[in-house]
Amino acid sequence: MLAHRTALFKASGTAAARTAATAAIADGRQIIDLTAGEIWSELPPTVREGAIAAINRNLNRYTDTLGLMELRHAIACKLSAETAQPWSAEEIAVTSGAKQALFNAAMALVNPGDEVLVPAPYWTTFPAQIIIAGGTPVFIQTRHNGYVPRLTDLTAAITSKTKAIVVNTPNNPTGAIYPRDTLADISQLAIDRELWIIFDECYGAFTHAPHTHHPIVSVAPQARARTLIVNSFSKALALTGWRIGYLAGPKAAISAVKALQSHTTSNPNVIAQHAVLHHLQSGDTAFQLQLQRDVANARALGLSILSALTLVPQPAAQGGFYFYLDLTKLQRRTKLIGRGVNADDVVNGLLMDAGVATVSGTAFGDPAGVRLSYGIDLESLDKGLRRLTATLNMWN
Repeated sequence: MLAHRTALFKASGTAAARTAATAAIADGRQIIDLTAGEIWSELPPTVREGAIAAINRNLNRYTDTLGLMELRHAIACKLSAETAQPWSAEEIAVTSGAKQALFNAAMALVNPGDEVLVPAPYWTTFPAQIIIAGGTPVFIQTRHNGYVPRLTDLTAAITSKTKAIVVNTPNNPTGAIYPRDTLADISQLAIDRELWIIFDECYGAFTHAPHTHHPIVSVAPQARARTLIVNSFSKALALTGWRIGYLAGPKAAISAVKALQSHTTSNPNVIAQHAVLHHLQSGDTAFQLQLQRDVANARALGLSILSALTLVPQPAAQGGFYFYLDLTKLQRRTKLIGRGVNADDVVNGLLMDAGVATVSGTAFGDPAGVRLSYGIDLESLDKGLRRLTATLNMWN
């Protein structure tokens, strides 16, 4: 008999969408896959050079549990530049991707019975890891406010059991970027109510004018003592498969994470660590800047095509590399003509009728949304979104 906790959560909804797309392709169908949370790109030259050099040096031994001290120092320097505050290597834990950083945060902060506020729609891993830690996710609906939580809604949800607030900006799946004032209000709320902030900024490298990403500890330095920052190199450098992320926070929290990580994964992959270290030490930003331009071009193309949708508003796509479609008008229309649909129906229809794989909002706690990745090549994106637009418009 399996442990009871295995019944409390399901496999990732985004992973399930990728699996469905892969299965359709295996059946011989011509599918355009808009499910992946990654950018299709070649390796950054600096990362490749660092990895090859590490292999040639026969670097195959354990590092410190929290990663190479040189890498932790380099990440601290990066954070210092981004936040305009000094960071030290002792405040950094290198992890096997952002998921492990989030898992470490949940396990280090959440006691059984604790509640954690999670704005919805949410990345599917947030509530799953809270549940694994024995806590209860409390969802805060944001659709009515441009997918940004209202302070009044957050405040109303706080109880004596509330332990933390998850803040994910730029947001996955919606692409919303939290305004500076919102971050300041959340920070003050956390201070006043003695709550932790889990700040996920994995998509911070991709913001689209006039919107700006604000690190929360820059907005509210006084909240730093109760903030854990989660980030990775997966998105900014298109390195999803390399699994290198980091957690930054107070030394006491990082010390607890070290003890936890020593009994789970131990140190992250040593070659990936050296590769990212070489990239950070090189100071070469050419690859990342080109990647940002490529993403911006894909966004512009996608928004132009999606503007032809009739019952689905054009998504804001303020940051990251997702279009998040609001299906509420389409759902009202289909209900009136006697064939109401939810997000799962739409996703299945797009896969079958248009040959386009997308992710249902039900994976993110939202039965009225669909997520589309525009991190693919422009030709495929153009074809996929035109098929999608034509199919959705036929459902009027």
